[in-house]
Amino acid sequence: MSIFNQKSKFKVKTEVRKVIQAVEPAPKKTASKPVTKPTSVASLSSLPASTNNTPRPLSKPSNVPASSSATTTKPVKRLHSSSSPESAVPKSQKRKVAIASANGRKSRSPAAVKQSPAFSDSDSDSEEDDWRDRLDPTRRRKRARTETEDPDRRLRHPALWLGNAEAAEEEQDEMKFIHAVEVASLQDKCVPVMGLERYEVDVELRYPGANVLEKYQLVWGKDKIDAAADIMKVVELVATCYLTDEQAQPFLDPNNGIYRRLEKSKNTNDGNGFKAALEDYNKRVLALQKAGVFAKNIDSMRFVPRELVAFILDQVYDRTVAPKVELLAKYENGSDNVYGELLHPFISDIFDRTRLTSDMVFVDLGSGVGNVTLQAALERGCESWGCEMMENACNLADAQEKEFLVRCRLWGLAPGKVRLERGDFRKNEATLEALKRADVVLVNNQAFTSQLNDHLVNMFLDLKVGCKIVSLKTFVHDNKIAENDVASTILEVEHLTYPEGYVSWTAAPGTFCISTRK
Repeated sequence: MSIFNQKSKFKVKTEVRKVIQAVEPAPKKTASKPVTKPTSVASLSSLPASTNNTPRPLSKPSNVPASSSATTTKPVKRLHSSSSPESAVPKSQKRKVAIASANGRKSRSPAAVKQSPAFSDSDSDSEEDDWRDRLDPTRRRKRARTETEDPDRRLRHPALWLGNAEAAEEEQDEMKFIHAVEVASLQDKCVPVMGLERYEVDVELRYPGANVLEKYQLVWGKDKIDAAADIMKVVELVATCYLTDEQAQPFLDPNNGIYRRLEKSKNTNDGNGFKAALEDYNKRVLALQKAGVFAKNIDSMRFVPRELVAFILDQVYDRTVAPKVELLAKYENGSDNVYGELLHPFISDIFDRTRLTSDMVFVDLGSGVGNVTLQAALERGCESWGCEMMENACNLADAQEKEFLVRCRLWGLAPGKVRLERGDFRKNEATLEALKRADVVLVNNQAFTSQLNDHLVNMFLDLKVGCKIVSLKTFVHDNKIAENDVASTILEVEHLTYPEGYVSWTAAPGTFCISTRK
């Protein structure tokens, strides 16, 4: 369970408290806590975490708050692969791009569900109790055991900055990425928050892997990155995932830690207090970088927490796809090129069930804007391939890959090799060669025609024995005629069920298959 979901928790508590006070005195605090969804249906490859005091990446659910929304989660995009999403879905399914769906309806863009930030002047005892519970080191270490370690995984980025002045100058020239201010600023009709004047909104944020700071403006605008939420999420993830309990104390102390100061400043509309806490954070992270703390701690990590994975992917998406999301609406209905998406928790669950590790090869047939391919490379560190034929999706995938590689460097993490191909996956030679080496293949064939599914079965003849194929629909049917009965001959199929909130096109649970090449 996430120990840092403060944004949605605090906002909900603030709203409920105000409604109650309108009719009666504030009730006494209770011991009840919000219930969150599990990160997956089942994890078949979880290994115990070390019990020593080395920094352990903490267990984070995949359905975490998005960087640009206080209460929602961004799913993984899936293009060329599944049925159309509906507009009425749970808030956890945030990343919905505007598309022409199979039944003519359109789902909302990822930013369409964003709400104006709610700033509260409250600072109740119940919030203090929640803080102490979430920051308890013992509970954090216990949660770390719920995620899968890969003993062969090496996470430190080869270009991790170690405090060298000359290297810092080279970074300034090499690291070109999209700053938050480029997509959410006063020029984009955003407004200052926390009582700040227009000339006071500029701030910078330091990451653990580089000496290049990201530029933000403390502003808010509809369909834009929520700067304060994005900054606070970075602070908590750096402290929680990269530092030991002792090292994280100045950041996570429930009374006067940096994160708590940021939260209090936001709740009380104290913009200058927020900026002061951020400046303190930047100084402390710089000192830890120069002392080699991040390098040493990353070397001891054997997996990337899922919340960190989801947040990095969200950052990439918010800066590349979201500003151009209307491009994904320009596809015709009634073909294999239908838009839909499998959400972050579903993808992580698939990785668990197929036991995907860093020495394996993953292939996504119909990879859309590349989200699943990037998630596999970061979360599992494997060689990750994707192939997509729709031009607009391919262009956005290229933009995502470029931003993804720089973001991984900012965070000091080395992903697996990423390869995004353009064209029909039935004809793309590089993809066909990768399939011969593949250990896990994902085909979101929810809306594929029977002809395309039959063609895929013929492609599976080249898969190596034991390769896992994950699909929304089975390739083996009871009514297959003899001449098309190849699937039942070469595939052993396991039928499974996913819970609600795992796909974009419906809030209901559904079924999927994992087929093994005989």
